[in-house]
Amino acid sequence: MLIALSLFSCKKKNIISQEQADENIINKYISDNNLNATATGSGLYYVIETQGTGAQPTSKSDIIVKYRGYLTDGTQFDQNSTGFATNLSSVVKGWQEGLPYFKKGGKGKLLIPSALGYGANATGSIPANSVLIFDIELVDVL
Repeated sequence: MLIALSLFSCKKKNIISQEQADENIINKYISDNNLNATATGSGLYYVIETQGTGAQPTSKSDIIVKYRGYLTDGTQFDQNSTGFATNLSSVVKGWQEGLPYFKKGGKGKLLIPSALGYGANATGSIPANSVLIFDIELVDVL
């Protein structure tokens, strides 16, 4: 029994959590793309390319946003270049947390760990446990 326990504990040390795997993927993406990203502490990173000058959304704001969503390998899974109107409370947690860092007219990137995206659930063409990258433009805060 002691041998089995020691074998199990050795194997356990080699397993990294999904959170750590996502952190590694995001940090590699940041490095590979020479980004100046800011961590929020939840696993989310954001890059502000243009801050914007208008209102900042709150967690309950109605917003209009243009975006392109893709995986870290560049595979695009969604895009809206005309302006997607929604309430911030009805989108993935990564958007809920990240978009309030921008002001109306702001542009940048959200680097979203799987836990703040779709988690362990595959959704459409997005595999389970995927880090999501969004190029966003916050068109309006209503």
